[in-house]
Amino acid sequence: MLKQSFKLVILTCTFVLNSAPAIPLASELSVTSHTSSQNLVVNNSNNLPLHLKISLSDRQVTLYRGKTQIKSYPIAVGRQGWETPIGNFQVLNMLKKPAWINPFTEKAIPGGHAANPLGNYWIGFWTDGNNWVGFHGTPNPDSVGKAVSHGCIRMYNQDIQELFHQVDLGTPVTVEP
Repeated sequence: MLKQSFKLVILTCTFVLNSAPAIPLASELSVTSHTSSQNLVVNNSNNLPLHLKISLSDRQVTLYRGKTQIKSYPIAVGRQGWETPIGNFQVLNMLKKPAWINPFTEKAIPGGHAANPLGNYWIGFWTDGNNWVGFHGTPNPDSVGKAVSHGCIRMYNQDIQELFHQVDLGTPVTVEP
C-alpha cells in the first residue's frame, strides 16, 4: 500500500510539474511600453564607473561617476623632494588600520596606534616596488591643504573613511599638476 501511495505521489507531482505553465526568465521577456519615449526617463548613472582626479595645485581630490562630480575633498600633497607622482594610476590596495613604516628608520608603527600617521584607512595607488603612495588620514589635520607629505595624499580622517567606502580596487586615479 505504501509503495502504491508513493507511486501515486510521484505520478501526481510529475503531472503537475509538466502541465504547469513555464515561467520565463527576465531575459526572455519582451516589454511593451505604453508611454511615449519623450516621458521615459532611464537613470543608469549607477552603472557608470567611478574615478578620482587629484589636482595638486588646488590641493583637492574629486570623485566622479562618469563625468558627474560626486564630491571633492581637501588634501595635503607631497613636499619638495617627495613630490606626489603625476599621471594615470589605479587603486592597487586598500587597508583598514594600516601599519606605517618610517622611510628613514624603517621602524614600524602598528595600525590603530595613536602615533601612526596614516590614520585608520589607506588607499594605495602608486608603487615603485619598494615605496608606496596613496590616500590616508592624518593625526595632524592642520597639514591638510599644504605640501607636507612624503608624496602621499593626506585627508581629514572622516573624509578618507568616506572615500574608502566608495572606491574599489582598480578605480582609476588621475594626478594632475
